[in-house]
Amino acid sequence: MRVLLTGGYGMLGQALRRLCPDDVELIYFSSAEIDLRDQNAVYQLFKQDYFDAVIHAAAKVGGIQANIDDQPGFLSENLLINTHVIKGAHDAGIRSLINIGSSCMYPKDLGKLLSEEDLLSAPLEPTNEGYALAKLSAAKLCTYIDQQEGFNYKTFIPCNLYGPYDTFNARNSHLIPAVLMKLHQAKEEGGSEVEIWGDGTPRREFVYVDDLANFILSQIKNLEDIPSIMNVGAGEDISINDVYKTAAEIVGYEGAFIHNLDAPMGMKRKLMDISRAQSFGWSPEVSLEEGLEQAYSWYLSHIVM
Repeated sequence: MRVLLTGGYGMLGQALRRLCPDDVELIYFSSAEIDLRDQNAVYQLFKQDYFDAVIHAAAKVGGIQANIDDQPGFLSENLLINTHVIKGAHDAGIRSLINIGSSCMYPKDLGKLLSEEDLLSAPLEPTNEGYALAKLSAAKLCTYIDQQEGFNYKTFIPCNLYGPYDTFNARNSHLIPAVLMKLHQAKEEGGSEVEIWGDGTPRREFVYVDDLANFILSQIKNLEDIPSIMNVGAGEDISINDVYKTAAEIVGYEGAFIHNLDAPMGMKRKLMDISRAQSFGWSPEVSLEEGLEQAYSWYLSHIVM
């Protein structure tokens, strides 16, 4: 099976490449080779090559501050990328596609377990609204193609992913790499305090990237019965305060924590209902503690060195 993988050099893309079975051939390009924002480049790719399926994992991504600072960019660039890849695949007659969504697609603070039916039911979290709108548009486009034209275009909505090849820099990091970097720096510099944005009570769920990659690869050949949209989460969440405490034990940081109550916190909670995915065999295997150890080890060997 020949599969086009977008975002092949990102965290999920790297995991998919590393775990790919012998009977699946992943074809991937760097952004320098194929600019997915360029419609002509994408359409030429589909015209010149043949693929049995597409795994669409490419996106402009960043942490909470990056999203706040560049809402126009996160909306416009991701709209272009998603439209070109999904519509291009459809126009090329590719019948199977997995689109990677994000839990930020859900409305802000519904106060309940988030099921797929809750999408578009209330306003979004303002801090990453642009990114979320682009992800929602991509999911809708896939659903229309899936339901109206008989193609197998499915959207998997993961919770917060982390692991090797995550983005470790101050501006664009998501929560886990940001926490590991801050704690490591404080430990190395002998710092006595580490700042937590907000009061630390918001809760998040995390899935180690290899777990999601294995699930995607197990489903790519059999998408017919998969729902158009499906949550793929951990099934449990943890407070940001507890994330810091757990990571501190792994890093070896023994100092204190202080809260910056003026900093943005994002949604209070966004735990997803994963019953649909569980009915198709989804069961994350890597615990948060084990995953944090592996992510920190990769950071030490590839970033800090």
